[in-house]
Amino acid sequence: MTLTTSTVNLGSMKGRETRQGRDTESAKLLYPTETFTKAPTRTEKDTGIFIQQGAYHFKNGARYVGDYAQNKKHGQGTFFYPDGSKYEGSWVEDLREGHGVYTYPNGDTYDGEWQHHLRHGQGTYQYKDTGAKYKGTWVDGNMELAGEYIYSNHRYQGNFVNNRPLGPGKYVFDIGCEQHGEYHKQEEERPEETLAPEVTLTWIPKGVSSMTSLAPVKEN
Repeated sequence: MTLTTSTVNLGSMKGRETRQGRDTESAKLLYPTETFTKAPTRTEKDTGIFIQQGAYHFKNGARYVGDYAQNKKHGQGTFFYPDGSKYEGSWVEDLREGHGVYTYPNGDTYDGEWQHHLRHGQGTYQYKDTGAKYKGTWVDGNMELAGEYIYSNHRYQGNFVNNRPLGPGKYVFDIGCEQHGEYHKQEEERPEETLAPEVTLTWIPKGVSSMTSLAPVKEN
């Protein structure tokens, strides 16, 4: 995933603006390869920060449309990255922060919470090619703690560590049964010149039980 942040010196501006933002004219900054268009200001209720809306076209092909404050992306906005990915959601001082949806170049999507430019909190990552999705907790960009993988006819629910299931969990099948067990981590020996051992995960089944309720409804 390509992470792009840009702090831009907006330079000289045509138009005028009062502190209250009531006498602001739409203005356009003139650049040989980058353009920026802005609209009148408003005040952010919680912080008192003056927010403006604008559209900025970067010379590398990126484009931002949305709120900004003090020359930084701040508020709600959409950033179109040069690699074809897109983020639409909340920004705080040039960083993805709060709720947002990121669409990756391969068509995968993440819809959830962000902190300091990383997936953090509750969110859902959907894989375009398979239709599978992960729904659960993220910490510093990784799948961590409680979560579930959802497939077309079954799902896995359990604990995750560094993007992998680890420890106790269960597979829930749409036919109306569950398989309980644990994922164990095993380290395989590698040549001495290799710094880190190869880590594999092994599913240890504990038992199968019928579900007392009806089979779960498939999630779209």
